[in-house]
Amino acid sequence: MVRLIGIAVVSVALASCMKNSTTSGASDQSPPSNSGSTSSQESEWAAIGQLEAQAKSLAKTDGCNASDDCATGAIGRKACGSPRDYLVYCKRTTDVAALNAKLEEIVKAEAAYNAKYQVVSTCEMRLPPEVEASGGSCRAR
Repeated sequence: MVRLIGIAVVSVALASCMKNSTTSGASDQSPPSNSGSTSSQESEWAAIGQLEAQAKSLAKTDGCNASDDCATGAIGRKACGSPRDYLVYCKRTTDVAALNAKLEEIVKAEAAYNAKYQVVSTCEMRLPPEVEASGGSCRAR
């Protein structure tokens, strides 16, 4: 009986940690859950969302016929330090320096946000997706 209760407690704890996880390819546009959410916190998360939208507009997927011309960029920073998501782009048609600068801006903003609001997250290691060129565009496999 004690063993079943222990398993139930661990299951509930794991489920509560996993509910804040995002899936690869879909970035979370709502503030990470934290008790005492304020409008300031929401507006700061919205600003991070705007930076992410700017990065996505810089990333061009068209114009690549070879998979070697495709790449990924890490988006954001989970509280445990790993990227929150990845962005696929074509190195031939994207201003890679501008994109990398914007992605770094997102990492810094999100790291500051996480520290300020004591955000916790899953510590899963999200690896970049494999990329390929198909029909002249880069995409995740």
